[in-house]
Amino acid sequence: MGIFERYLSVWVALAIAAGVILGVWQPDVFQLIAGLEIAHVNLVVAVFIWIMIYPMMVQIDFSAIKDVGKNPKGLFLTVFINWIIKPFTMAAFAWLFFKVFFVDMVDPSSAQEYIAGMILLGVAPCTAMVFVWSQLTKGDANYTLVQVSVNDIIMVFAFAPIAAFLLEVSDINVPWETLLYSVVLYVVLPLIAGILTRRKLNKANDKEAIQHVLAKLKPWSILGLLATVVLLFGFQANTLINDPTTIVLIAIPLALQTYMIFAITFFAAKKLKLPHNIAGPACLIGTSNFFELAVAVAISLFGLHSGAALATVVGVLVEVPIMLSLVAIINRSHGSFSDSSDDSSGGLPSDSLDNSLDNSKP
Repeated sequence: MGIFERYLSVWVALAIAAGVILGVWQPDVFQLIAGLEIAHVNLVVAVFIWIMIYPMMVQIDFSAIKDVGKNPKGLFLTVFINWIIKPFTMAAFAWLFFKVFFVDMVDPSSAQEYIAGMILLGVAPCTAMVFVWSQLTKGDANYTLVQVSVNDIIMVFAFAPIAAFLLEVSDINVPWETLLYSVVLYVVLPLIAGILTRRKLNKANDKEAIQHVLAKLKPWSILGLLATVVLLFGFQANTLINDPTTIVLIAIPLALQTYMIFAITFFAAKKLKLPHNIAGPACLIGTSNFFELAVAVAISLFGLHSGAALATVVGVLVEVPIMLSLVAIINRSHGSFSDSSDDSSGGLPSDSLDNSLDNSKP
């Protein structure tokens, strides 16, 4: 795990501080950047988002989907948690805290935007950092790749309908055209670009060349994220200075949701008698979020200055340290699961994929 991933929460915190300082110091610059929009898409942020997402898509090998039928229990658990449970519990937590517990602490319009941002986080299952969590728990790298690949395909078709449904249920107006446009821009097109890039790299049949390209791309993904964070907090600098408790209020339900989903997935994995090297990544995939996508869609739907965009970025700050704590729990739980070395565990054979993930972490 590189220094960027290991200390991601620190870098995000520093980016937040830099954004606030720059936003107060040079507000005119941020106003100029905010005005660079086409069809509700800020051009500068769109570039940074693509820098984040594209490297992640390149390292996903969709040929792994041919192995989807091997050990379906682990895959079923991941899909069920990501698409049937987590989006709805996140919406419930958002509504409970900002409509009930924090109702006297947050104005109604801001509360609606925070709820929207949390919903977008809940509907976006993790794609990139999953590989890091899988490595840290000594998970089956090939099986993790299958899980991520299947979830990405589902995301293309399920993200917009589920997000729109939960936003509308929460009395939040959904511009369908903008939502669909965001899915195409930030999911479909990066997926296609990643597939085409990987196909071109695979034609050379040089695994070392592929790993070299992935290693070169990896730091750009984190830099794109941090640049986006600086912009977002720069746009909202005055709000944060006048009301610093906002981040804490958003972080509380996000943290509780994360631990609850992990607990549900953990005990479900035990009931399904999954081996540890499949159960660990399954729990972490079901728990973490594709915060890069959530940030991009929040900006497109609600704007750079919105509470929805702020909520998605707070999700980044909250998720990384919590996920590291969950990795520690998984690593101490070997006795709770089947022996991962058992051939009957259903792990995929090492030669089932063109490339191992061991050297291609995001």
